[in-house]
Amino acid sequence: MTNDHDWETRVAALWARLDDLEPADFRDRVAALAAERSDDAAAVFELGAAHDSTGMPEEAVVHYQRALDLGLTGLRRRRAVIQLASSLRNLGRPDRSVELLTAEREIPADRLDADEQALSGAVDAFLALALADTGRDREAASLALGALAPLLPRYNRSLAHYAKDLLKTPFGS
Repeated sequence: MTNDHDWETRVAALWARLDDLEPADFRDRVAALAAERSDDAAAVFELGAAHDSTGMPEEAVVHYQRALDLGLTGLRRRRAVIQLASSLRNLGRPDRSVELLTAEREIPADRLDADEQALSGAVDAFLALALADTGRDREAASLALGALAPLLPRYNRSLAHYAKDLLKTPFGS
């Protein structure tokens, strides 16, 4: 098995070249790196991400699920859940996407490191998309506006309040 730091450096360098390579070539290069670490959850995740980023969500789903089954942890685990949910949504399975992201959202912040917590907005954003695809537009808007509220220079409190109200007030009332 290769040195972890060296392998991670090569993976990062390859991702930096994503837009310079043909999709099949990029996937082949990631596959070669992944082959250095047989049955390693991080390597399987990278293979999934390579398929996802080059327009092959069906294959990505298989790799993401396998990486999670192999015990993927940390930041890559959170990324895998987000990316798996997004791919499932794109493949017409928004209900499963909602399930995955709702569970991810329920993980207490004290169980996540700072990098994982930094992806909380991404969890909310992709959950909002999946909710919209399932016809739950008011929940989607509430979630998206709630995530946006802290980022505004003004009206934070008002927008956060209105976002919560979307869940209480029927449309047209």
